[in-house]
Order: sequence, then C-alpha cells, then structure tokens
Amino acid sequence: MTAKRIGGKSVPRRARFAAFLRWLLRDIGGNTLAIGAAAMIPLIGMMGGALDVSRLYLTKTRMQHACDAAVLAGRRTMGGGTWNAASLAAANQFFNANYPPGAYGSAALTTSFTESGGKVSGAISATLPMTLMRVLGAGDKPVTVVCDADMRLPNTDVMFVLDTTGSMGDRAVSTDTQTKIQGLRNAVKCFYEILAKLPTDGLCTSSKPSGGTSGVQIRFGFVPYATNVNVGYLLPTRAIANRWTYQSREIASSGTTWTNPVPTGQSVTVNGNDPCPAPPASTPTRRFTVQRTPNYFLIFLISTTCTYYSSDATQTITWRYGEISHNISGLKNGTNWNTSFTLPIGTGGNPLTIDWRGCIEERRPTVSGTNFSPIPAGATDLDIDAVPTADDPATQWGPALPGLIFTRRTPAGGSGTGAWNRDAISVSDDYGNTSYFACPQPAKRLQSWDNPYTFDSYVDSLTPEGNTYHDIGILWGARLMSPTGIFAADNAKTPSGGDIERHMIFMTDGDTATAASDYSAYGIPWFDRRNVANPSAPGASLNNEVNARFEALCTAVKNKNITLWVISFGNGSNADTEARLQRCASSGTYYFKAADSAALQTAFTSIATQISQLRLTK
Repeated sequence: MTAKRIGGKSVPRRARFAAFLRWLLRDIGGNTLAIGAAAMIPLIGMMGGALDVSRLYLTKTRMQHACDAAVLAGRRTMGGGTWNAASLAAANQFFNANYPPGAYGSAALTTSFTESGGKVSGAISATLPMTLMRVLGAGDKPVTVVCDADMRLPNTDVMFVLDTTGSMGDRAVSTDTQTKIQGLRNAVKCFYEILAKLPTDGLCTSSKPSGGTSGVQIRFGFVPYATNVNVGYLLPTRAIANRWTYQSREIASSGTTWTNPVPTGQSVTVNGNDPCPAPPASTPTRRFTVQRTPNYFLIFLISTTCTYYSSDATQTITWRYGEISHNISGLKNGTNWNTSFTLPIGTGGNPLTIDWRGCIEERRPTVSGTNFSPIPAGATDLDIDAVPTADDPATQWGPALPGLIFTRRTPAGGSGTGAWNRDAISVSDDYGNTSYFACPQPAKRLQSWDNPYTFDSYVDSLTPEGNTYHDIGILWGARLMSPTGIFAADNAKTPSGGDIERHMIFMTDGDTATAASDYSAYGIPWFDRRNVANPSAPGASLNNEVNARFEALCTAVKNKNITLWVISFGNGSNADTEARLQRCASSGTYYFKAADSAALQTAFTSIATQISQLRLTK
C-alpha cells in the first residue's frame, strides 16, 4: 500500500477516502445534485403514469365511439331483414373510419360484429404500448370495448285502412304476375315482418326475421273498406239501436180466402139413403167436404156415391212499402250478438230470417254537401269520438240488413232502378230487393298479433268486392284507433301507462266510385238521400259528396296526432284524386305512388322502416 503525505504526514489511501466522505458530509452544498438524481426515477414514473393513463382513456373512448357507430351502421343496413355480408361490411367500414388501425399507437387490433334476434353486437380489443411507464417496468396494456344496437320501437299502433273494392281483383299493370289484392296481401305481410320481427309466408325482399319484440307494445288493426265497412261485431251492443228505419215493408192488413174444392181421390158407395162416412177433420189451413151422388135404377134409388173434396186457405196480405221502422233487437243476446233474427215479412207473411254480416248504417242525422271544412257541428255521422248512449238512437248505429230491403215497385226477380218509386204504397204485390250490397271482411281492432300464422290467415281473407267509398273507410279507421273515442280505454295508454305513437296507413287503388243504387252505410241514396248534395238527382254529385267527406276526415285524423301515410296503388286515380290523396297525407313525404305490386311492397317497406326508430341499447 502506498502512502501520501498530508500535512507533512504519510496517510494510507483508504483513510484518505474516508476523510473525503467526512468532508463531503460536512459540505451540504453538494447534496442537491445527488438527491435530485435519486428523485428522478419516481418522478419519471409519476409523469409517465399520468400520460399513459390519459392515452388509455382517450383510446378506449375513441374505440367505444367507433364501435357504437359501427353497430348502428350495420343495423341500419339490415333494415327490417337479417344480418349479411353487406351489413358486416358497413359495420367494419364505419369502425375503421372512426378508429383507423394503429390509432394512438395501439396494436393487435381485433374486431367482431355479430347479430342475434335483430340486435347487432360488437366486441373490440387492442393493446396499447406504454411509454414512460416502462421505467417502472409496466408492459403493454389491453383495451376492450363492447357495444350493441337494436331496432327499438316506441309503443306503436298501426291501423291499416285498405281498399278492397272490386277493382283490386285486377292487375295493376299487365306485367304483374299477381292481382292487386294479392300484391296488397304480400306487402302488408312484409310490413309486419319489419315491425313485429316475426316471419310470415310473404315473399319479401329481405330475409326472414326472428325473435319478435319485447319491452314494447306493437299493435296492428285493420279496416277493409268498399261500399261499406264491417265493424258491427266489434261494437258493444249498446252502440246499436233496437229499432232502425229501412226501405222495407210490413203487413198492412191480412185475411183468409179458400180455394175452390178439388177431389181428394177418395170416394165411397153406400146403400140408398145411408149416410156417407165423415170426411177427414178440417185444419185451419185445409177444409174437407163430401158430395153425395145418388144412383138410380129406373126410378128406384139403389145406392149413393160419396165423393170427398178439399179446399185450402189462402192468406191475403196487403203490404205497406216505404220507410219502415223495424224492431231489430233480436240481434242482441245480452252483451253478445246473434247473427240473425226473424220477422214476419216473408212471402205470405211467413217468418223471414234476416242475416247480419256485420256491416253498419251510419248514425243519424247525417249532413249533406260538398264542403265539410270544418265539419259542421252536430254531424254525428262524421264525429270520430262521440260515444253512443244506450237507448238513444241519435247516438247509435244501425246494422246494414239487405234482407230487410225491398225496392218497391220492382217485381221479384227484376233488376234496375227504372221501376223504383219513392212513394209509400200499400199493395199485395211481392216486391224484391234490387239494390247493390257489398260487405267486406270484418275489421279488426288493434291487437298484438304475436302469432304470424294468424296474421297471415286474416290478410289472406281480404277479397275484392264492391264500389269505392273512401270516407267510410278512413272514418272507421280513426274510430277504431282514437285515444279519446269509443275504444279510449284500450287506446289511450298501454296497460302500464305508457304513451303510444299512432300511425294510419290508407291505401287505395283508384277514384271514388259510387252509385245511387248502392246499399251503403248511408242507406240507398236513390231512396234515402241522406248524404247526397242534390236530393233531386241523388247520383249526380254523390262522388263529390264522398270526396268532400274524405278530405275533411283526413284533416280530423291528423288533428288527433295520428301520422297519416297514404299510398295510391296502380293507375286507377285521376289527377284530382292524386292531389286529394297527397293532401290527405301528413306531409308530402308521407305519400307514395306505387305503380305495380313490387313498388307497393317498396312503399310499405319504406313506411315500416321510417316508423322504426334505431336506438343504442349499450
């Protein structure tokens, strides 16, 4: 070991180092550098942690937003159908646009978008390398997010008001492979698939949905219309009057006459003046008599021939034809309905069975004219919400009963209005009914239709028949769905008290088509003249009357906060009708013109898609 002299003395090297440390300890001016150097390590960790945590938060937030956008895009691309390659491509495209690969330094990015029961789900994962946190030994951090989107409807009521008149049995265009009524059936089924998320037997452009809906109330109702509407059996019995006036007949007087006696084919021979055997006992409708014929030999009576005769009673009826008030309470069975009853108005005064299919006559009094803007006060026939009162005919409806109609002075089996006469008469003639009556399929109140096979069956029952009265269709569509009318208890709120969005879809294939000889909801215009603007010529302005009523009712429906969608199908509408239908819709975008069956399905699909509301569930 070497030594060095210090202060004149020789000092070993170790001692010199110890002395240096003692000196350094006493000299505090050099401590700051050492302490600062030692503190740098935790300070770098703290600063790096804050920076990297911010990067983690920003990366996860941006990734979540991109995931949400992706599942929304994928679900929108599905429309009312099912998940496919286009839906997946849309989801990935939107995700990459909002979160490109490598964003914020992330790596190992994986995306997964799937669909189940109409819900699109996304799962995203990536790793984010740490920066300054590496000083403390932190490695890469995983980042994961999940998201989903579903087509969630609010509580929704949809009322289909559908033209099922005779022209619906034709094709819209020659190139259509199906009639208009067939195209309508299919389009309605495809609409149902989108909103109810249940498969039908319809031939729809999208794949079949599954799963149904949950957590919301979705109801569908129907009013098929033509010359009339079939709503009677949906009403409570108090809504129908016990007596109603018809163009009918009743017995004015009656009597009994007897036909001339005719041989029965029975005869008996007795001796001389012996009595004849008694004839059969007479009945109220047949009399028996015996006639004696003596047989002589020269001048001597040798026997008597007894010949028996009968004669029948003939009821002589004098009919009073005119506006007859009939007791129709036989249709009621407590709070239930009978489908028929009898009245003594058949041939010879015999009982006649009167059947009721369910169509109605509008309540009275009615109003006439060609301008109903606004609807006149007291026009009960155009009142959507007035609730009938038991035993008050002014607030009640009547059943449409063609079996009670006798178009007087038309011979039984005759046709046409040429022999019609409005004057009430009393005659023995047996007149018939030559008015035209068409009653469409029964309407359906708003209901859930959870069974698609039941929905299919009802839609397939719609058949074309009758003339076109747009006013009666939209009127009863509104009555069946109004939240403040006769069915307010079911329509105002959901059972749990939730609000309901209301939509009416009105579809027709053409112009108003009426006839003075139609037996409609306003009786027979030629006889009754309840809804004709020109009573002296009941058929002259009847179309204008119906059109004016229809347009006023369109306004009334929209004023009830019901969204009104209108579809004109085929080429049966003139320019005036098209303009009227456009005005009827809630706005121009709620009106559709469908030239053929394919366009009709597109229109219904577009409406269903717009009614649906896309909402994130996570």
